[in-house]
Amino acid sequence: MEEFDLKKEIASVIKGEVKDDAETLKAASRDTSLFTRMPELVAYPKNAQDVAAIVKTVHAAKKAGAEVCVAARAAGTDMSGGPLTTGVVISFTEHLHKMFGVHAFPTGPHRPTGEVGDGYAETEPGVFYRDFEKETLKQNLILPSYPASRELCAMGGIVANNSGGERTLEYGKTEKYILAMDVVLSDGSTATFRAYTPEEVEEKKKLLTLEGAIYRGMDELLSKNAKLITAHKPKVSKNSAGYALWNVRDERTGSMNLAKLICGSQGTLALWTSAKLALVKPKEHRAMLVIFLSDLAILPEIVKRVLPQHPESFESYDDHTFTLAVKLLPAMLKQMGFVKAARLGVDFIPEAAMVATGGVPKLILMAEFAEDTIEEADAKAIAAREALNGLDVHTKIEKNEKESEKYWIVRRESFSLLRKSIHGMYASPFIDDFVVPPETYPVFLPKLNALLDEYKSHFIYTIAGHIGNGNFHIIPLMDLSKEENRNVILELAPKVYELVIAEGGTTTGEHNDGIIRTPYLPMLFGAEMVALFAEVKNLFDPENILNPGKKVGGSFEDIKRDMITGM
Repeated sequence: MEEFDLKKEIASVIKGEVKDDAETLKAASRDTSLFTRMPELVAYPKNAQDVAAIVKTVHAAKKAGAEVCVAARAAGTDMSGGPLTTGVVISFTEHLHKMFGVHAFPTGPHRPTGEVGDGYAETEPGVFYRDFEKETLKQNLILPSYPASRELCAMGGIVANNSGGERTLEYGKTEKYILAMDVVLSDGSTATFRAYTPEEVEEKKKLLTLEGAIYRGMDELLSKNAKLITAHKPKVSKNSAGYALWNVRDERTGSMNLAKLICGSQGTLALWTSAKLALVKPKEHRAMLVIFLSDLAILPEIVKRVLPQHPESFESYDDHTFTLAVKLLPAMLKQMGFVKAARLGVDFIPEAAMVATGGVPKLILMAEFAEDTIEEADAKAIAAREALNGLDVHTKIEKNEKESEKYWIVRRESFSLLRKSIHGMYASPFIDDFVVPPETYPVFLPKLNALLDEYKSHFIYTIAGHIGNGNFHIIPLMDLSKEENRNVILELAPKVYELVIAEGGTTTGEHNDGIIRTPYLPMLFGAEMVALFAEVKNLFDPENILNPGKKVGGSFEDIKRDMITGM
C-alpha cells in the first residue's frame, strides 16, 4: 500500500490528542506486569465519537494492508500485560472520566424488576475507582467488586478484567453487576449491549451491520455449543480466564446480554465507552477476627471452621509482606494526612515489636463480618473465634473499621510494597492469581509448597489473597537480569497450573489472561473451548484489530520476547 501517516489520519478525525514522543510512548509501554511493548502512537479521545473514529481509521488501514491494531488503556495497573501493544494505545483517563449519575432504586412495589443490587451508576472507563466510590457513597452505595488496587485503578480495567476483591466472597465479581454498555465495535460502528429478550435478539439479527452479524453468530454459537460451554465453566467462585460464554444467556428468561461477555474480555471484542453498573448498599458495621497463624498445616481447618459464619471477606497476607509493611511504615504513613498517619503509627507499635523480637506469624488471616449493627457483627466474629478452639492460633477481634484499618492497609498495599522493597529484585507476577476450591487445601497446599521449594534458589515469594474462596496471589521477587531466572517463569508456571487444574481450579480469578496466561488457556479449557473462543473473537473482530494476542492467539514466544530483563 502507499505510504500511510497513521498519526496524521487519526489526528484529523478526532477532537482529542495524538502523541508519539519518546516519553509518552515509554510510559504507555508498561503496566505492572512482567512485560514491555512499545506502542506506535497514544491517542487521547475526548468522547465516544473520538473512540469510534480512531477504531474506524485503524480498521480502514488494516483493510488496506497496514499492520496496525489498537488497545485500550485506563490506569495502567494491569498485572497481565493486558493494555500493552505495539499499535495504537487509546488512553481513557485523560478525557473519558465522567459519571452520568448514581441512582438508588426505590423500595417496595415500585422497585424495578430484574435489577441486581440497590441502585446503579453510569460511568465512562477513565474514571478512577476512588472517584467513582466518592460519588456512589453519596447515595450510600458501592460497587462491591473493587480490587485491592482501589486507590490506583480505573473503571476501564475493573470491567475489562472482570475484577474481584476483598468483598467478592460475599458479593461476587464485576460480571454480576454489569447491566449495560455502550461500545465501539471493531469496524468503528457503535452498539448498546444490554439484556435483550429473545424477540429483541431476533430483531438484532436482521441488522445488516457488524452488530447484526455478531448477534447472528453468537445466537447460533451459544445454542449449538450449550452443553460444551456449561461443562467447561470453571467450578470455582472466581474466574477471569477465557471468554465468559456461560454468562451471556439468562437460563430463566432466555435473554441475551453481550455486555456480560465484554466484561473480562480485556478489550479484545469491543471497546466500552460507558457502562451501567449495579450497586449495593453496604452493611454499616463491621467486626474483624484477626488470626495469627504459625503453622500453615492447619490453614485448611481454619478456613473450614470460619466460613460457616459467613464472613463478608476472608483475606490473608504472609510473613514477608507483614515484615515489609513494618519496615516501610514511614513511607506508607507519609502518604497519609498527619492526623491519620499519627494514629496509625501508634496502632502499628505492637506489630513493630513483633517484628523486632522475631515473633512474626507465617500468615495473617482477616475474617471481616458485616452486619446492620455492631452487636451482630461482633457476635459473628466471636462465634468464629470460638470455632477455632483447640487450634494453635493467636486471635484478636477488632470491633470497628478504624481498629482494623491497619490490616487492610497492609493487605491492599501488599503488591505495591513488594515492588518497592528490595533493590535488584522485581515483583514478578506470573503465578499470581490462581483459584482452587477451599476444600482442596489439605491436598493442594502441601504439593504447592513442595513445588515452590524446588525453585527457592531463584526467588523469594510472598503470599496474599482471598483465602475464603481459594484465590491465591503468589508473587515471586526475582532478579530478572539473569536468564536462568527468566527461564523459571516458563518452567514453573505450567507445573503450578497442573496442580491447580487437577484440583478443579482456574489459572486466574481476577487478574485475567493478558500476555502471561493466554498461552495456558488450552491447558485449562481444552481444544474445543479454545476453538470457540477463537470463533467468538472472529465474530467480533474479523480483522484482528482489537488487542490481538490476548485471550486468543497469544504464545509462549510472546512471553519470552516481551519480558523485561531488569529494573
